[in-house]
Amino acid sequence: MNIILLGPQGSGKGTQARILCEKFGFSYFESGAYLRRIAEGNFELKEFLSTGKLVPDSEMTSYLSAYFDKENLYDNIIFDGFPRTVEQYNFWKNWLANRKMKLDLVIALQINEEETIKRLSARRMDPKTSEIYNLITDPPPAGFDESKLVHRDDDKPEAIKVRLDLYKKRTEPLILELKKDTKVVELDGERPIAQIAEDLAKLVEGIKNGN
Repeated sequence: MNIILLGPQGSGKGTQARILCEKFGFSYFESGAYLRRIAEGNFELKEFLSTGKLVPDSEMTSYLSAYFDKENLYDNIIFDGFPRTVEQYNFWKNWLANRKMKLDLVIALQINEEETIKRLSARRMDPKTSEIYNLITDPPPAGFDESKLVHRDDDKPEAIKVRLDLYKKRTEPLILELKKDTKVVELDGERPIAQIAEDLAKLVEGIKNGN
């Protein structure tokens, strides 16, 4: 079973993905974290990501297809942040079909722009582990030295607004395209985490049971 999690930055995709993985045993693929790892050895990509812009479709699909083929990973995955465009989706749909796999569910979490900026402005990264925390909703564990956390350039208001604009222009048309091929469920992402998680678990269980 393959699931795509969509939503503007800060909508809680990562949190909900981790909950689903723990409950159902999915593999979790977060494209942003993967690209940041690659960028450590690729100055051009690092500079590109710091502006909040999307990686070009051809490069993105090349990076990801190489990774999944190397890992022999094609099923039981939650995808966070990929595909982001219609072009990426068409490539990925064909790529899955060639491996006799398919997409089973798309979950789109919805939050407003003000909430996105509020949430992302509070995000910090541990430079050693790349673990992402939110000083408001998901702080580091007790005793952790918060002064060691990094406020990434792409989590600052200017870059956030660029990403939101790109999301509206490129990802929202993607949702319309996805609806032609598979089940797409849009949920209010501003509700409590536990409430959203309960709804998502019911969705997954329903599909696993053939409903």
